[in-house]
Amino acid sequence: MSDDIPSLPAFRTVPRTGVIYVTAEAMRRGYRGGDPEWCNLGQGQPETGDLPNAPPRIGSVSIDVNDLEYAPVAGLWEVREAIASLYNRLYRRGLPSQYSAENVCLSGGGRAALTRAAASLGSVNLGHFLPDYTAYEELLDVFKAFTAIPILLEGERGYAFTHEDLRREVQGRGLSALLFSNPCNPTGKLVQGEELARWVSVARELECTLLIDEFYSHYVWTGRPGQLPVESAARYVEDVNKDPIVLFDGFTKNWRYPGWRMTWTLGPRQVIEAVSSAGSFLDGGGSRPLQRAAIPLLDEQNVVKETLAINHHFREKRDRFHSRLERLGIRTDRPPDGTFYIWGNVSGLPAPLNDGMGFFRAALEQKIITVPGEFFDVNPGKRRARPSRFRNYVRLSFGPSLEVLDKALSRLESLVLRHTAG
Repeated sequence: MSDDIPSLPAFRTVPRTGVIYVTAEAMRRGYRGGDPEWCNLGQGQPETGDLPNAPPRIGSVSIDVNDLEYAPVAGLWEVREAIASLYNRLYRRGLPSQYSAENVCLSGGGRAALTRAAASLGSVNLGHFLPDYTAYEELLDVFKAFTAIPILLEGERGYAFTHEDLRREVQGRGLSALLFSNPCNPTGKLVQGEELARWVSVARELECTLLIDEFYSHYVWTGRPGQLPVESAARYVEDVNKDPIVLFDGFTKNWRYPGWRMTWTLGPRQVIEAVSSAGSFLDGGGSRPLQRAAIPLLDEQNVVKETLAINHHFREKRDRFHSRLERLGIRTDRPPDGTFYIWGNVSGLPAPLNDGMGFFRAALEQKIITVPGEFFDVNPGKRRARPSRFRNYVRLSFGPSLEVLDKALSRLESLVLRHTAG
């Protein structure tokens, strides 16, 4: 809320998420989306245009007369079937328990999917990691049925957290659920392979629901040659209707259609019934024409081709971006295993660049948008009053084009050199 607009007694001040805050500050200085003078390293979306060897982008959507009606709150049945089938083909070939349309609920955006899940939770202890996705903060505060329990991850350990750590936290803190992004936004840490299988096993044994945000699961930089560079906990579920594993994904990142606002929740039937009921009073459901138009995009060969194109293009950007930032003195606790972000520690830079907010403000004057690390210190209700542990970090996105990244890096090099000389 702007400082010069009086508040009304009936309304509280609602905080902005990190990306919304930094974008609003940039707009005060003249930023507009698509302005070639600006370098948006704060953006939470990938390039949306053509990529070499990727399937053609959809440029138009036809609207059938039936599309003028509401879509079912849980989504069109045939789209839910297509999503379930895709997970079965990518992750569950040959396994006796298979996902069906009843295991899928569509939503109008990732936040809508997460909000439905949060509204469906009971009076439980819900764990969450520090750092993690900025939008979790208000989500964990606005719903009062559950208690949010922070779990601190250490940069010195590369943000490691094993299945034994998970077991200890679940038992020691009485967790009934754990919410986290995998790969993690912002650190890029990925729980994968046998270790992810162990997490699922612990969740099954201790009856702790894992609420896993898998929106970056096709941006994986650690895959083995010949293996499709994707990862999902769906691969390690034994019984799709009994294992307490609930997944969130959508077209926003992994398909590079953020403007479609089409996402889904995948999980046991009873969870899907609950989140669908929550959607009936929270948001009413998603766009019918876009759901119908999405069916060809869920074809396995289309997904494989798009994922391989993403991996080739974004891996090159990751390597170049990370290397040049390190040479600038912006170090990382670990190279990102996934996502299209660098979680940079700026404490070694000259003041005021050695502080995330100071770095953000100085970069903004050079028409570069970044996100200060303190926004990822998920702190529902601001109950922790101490200065953020992540105040010396910034999140830098390599979602933009190589041209934009190179322009931003040249400006950052000049900025650091100027403050070093000063």
